[in-house]
Amino acid sequence: MGITKTEHFSENQNTIAKLLKALGHPARIAIIEYLLKVETCICGDIVNELPLAQPTISQHLKELKNAGLIKGTIEGNTICYCIDGNAIQYLKNYLEDIYKILQSQKKNCC
Repeated sequence: MGITKTEHFSENQNTIAKLLKALGHPARIAIIEYLLKVETCICGDIVNELPLAQPTISQHLKELKNAGLIKGTIEGNTICYCIDGNAIQYLKNYLEDIYKILQSQKKNCC
């Protein structure tokens, strides 16, 4: 299979794909849900919450952070994470636009 040529797609398409890809694993969804529940936390708190090893949690956090879905601040020897509302708003707007188009078409698919 060939290399994905992301430069052939719009910036918006690449951004949405990056965000959705980061959400494409159940552990990352669980991390987002946990952050929503506790508002902020440190990596150790997430390790205690999920049935995954600390290195695995760290990798998932890295993916979420690289996609821009979460932010992390260093406080001493710990990193506190929170959800980036801007990324969530971006996804929300995109999905709402799709829904509006589907509603305006008022036809059955296939």
